[in-house]
Amino acid sequence: MLDPDIKQQLAAYLERVQEPFEMVATLGDDAKSAEMRELLEEIANLRNDKITLRTDGQDARVPSFTLARPGSGTQLRFAAIPMGHEFTSLILALLWTGGHPPKVEPEVIEQIKALDQDLDFEVYMSLSCHNCPDVVQALSLMSILNPRIKTTVIDGGMFQKEIEAREIMGVPTVFEGGKMFHGGRTSLEEILQKVDSGAATRDAAKLSAKASFEVLIIGGGPAGAAAAIYTARKGIRTGIVTERFGGQVNDTLDIANYPGLSHTTGPEYASALERHVRDYEVDIITAQSVAALVPAEQPGGLITVRLGNGGTLQSRSIILATGARWRNVGVPGEEEYKTKGVAYCPSCDGPLFKGKDVAVIGGGNSGVEAAIDLAGVVRHVTVLEFMPEMKADAVLIKKLKSLPNVTVHTNAQTTEITGTDGKVSGLAFKHRGDGTDARVDLEGVFVQIGLVPNTEWLGETVKRSKFGEIEVNARGETNVPGVFAAGDCTTVPYKQIVVAAGAGSTAALSAFDYLIRTPAPAKQAVTPSEHAIA
Repeated sequence: MLDPDIKQQLAAYLERVQEPFEMVATLGDDAKSAEMRELLEEIANLRNDKITLRTDGQDARVPSFTLARPGSGTQLRFAAIPMGHEFTSLILALLWTGGHPPKVEPEVIEQIKALDQDLDFEVYMSLSCHNCPDVVQALSLMSILNPRIKTTVIDGGMFQKEIEAREIMGVPTVFEGGKMFHGGRTSLEEILQKVDSGAATRDAAKLSAKASFEVLIIGGGPAGAAAAIYTARKGIRTGIVTERFGGQVNDTLDIANYPGLSHTTGPEYASALERHVRDYEVDIITAQSVAALVPAEQPGGLITVRLGNGGTLQSRSIILATGARWRNVGVPGEEEYKTKGVAYCPSCDGPLFKGKDVAVIGGGNSGVEAAIDLAGVVRHVTVLEFMPEMKADAVLIKKLKSLPNVTVHTNAQTTEITGTDGKVSGLAFKHRGDGTDARVDLEGVFVQIGLVPNTEWLGETVKRSKFGEIEVNARGETNVPGVFAAGDCTTVPYKQIVVAAGAGSTAALSAFDYLIRTPAPAKQAVTPSEHAIA
């Protein structure tokens, strides 16, 4: 099943297995069971001194397999053949089960082990979903480290009846104890915050007690990562706070236009960004949202950032690199049917609509690329573009028009997303040319109409454009002394990874110049510890 090169690489990884463990499979007579048996036999044969395969499992889901060290009580099960994007999840699960230490902060590991409640997670994923592995790996690690936590990883494509019964129309989707727990991408830290009731309070106190920074970067995408690298290389105290490292890059499937990098995927590039930043002495603070910015009381003084958990951080300079998110259509039915037919990631959720009719709203590059991808999976794709002409590159439009199962409506305004029995059943739109109304019966709507900057939390503190973008000059300076901005959250005209990275570097150099030209006041208004108490 595994080609020789992959098998050789896997054998090298499995050399790190320290403790023996079992793979216990529940198999039937179907083709998927045969495929799973072949994969597990190949794994066992690569390290038969440490890994044992049994095929006498009695799980209700067929096929499936568990990983566990004898006597450990761990409960990790794959109701899936974890290849594709999930092959890394399988390798990590094998290593962690075999005693290889995870690359996770020690305090996070202790937090997982200390959880004193029984948790039963079921995570539904698809092998083509590039957002799913983070969730799968987080829950897998939790079940391996804590015997009170059970995790079952389920391939929605293999267990379609469960997907339909639970009305799952987007992955990753996580249930706990049979109830909906989370939909969409999330991190280990965010999961722990939800199940550990005291985590937010402890985090807030710990963050508020940190010494002040010279440069604090808000956002961990290409702009924020580039800024962190540049400031850290200057030898100044640098921090970066972000909800998830990589930002929107994590939701990008293919990157083929970054100079010097002929091709990569968004998640791979996001991981590379984080590894690069970690090469330097940067205080990386993840899974934290920001709530407010308080300018310094005097030039060179400390600027305060209030976090969503109630904690605070302070720095002599700030670089805003909060990026952007997908824009909503803003029509009736969109919010109501999110994850019930309304989706934003074609590569993640497309396989759930196999053989069904769907629509793509948006005729730019992202919309046309989405339609092309979906056309290979679904029965029919309807593309709606608001303007008289599609805005995508000519080569993409030509490819789209060559597909037999795609219908394009230009000059079309989406007016409503309709549903039946809690799921999307149709889409209404208006022909802007003559004002006539139309409707399409379908089961999925993919929204691809551009971006909205993540800047609402700034309020009136920093000057923004009518579109919400932070106004910056050529040096990345904002109207607030000591506050700089870079990337998709700013008025920079082109929202591209390479542009964001360059802008992040510019903002970092400008922040450094500000620091050396603006001395700190003889006495700061408050120290971090005093501010935390206040």
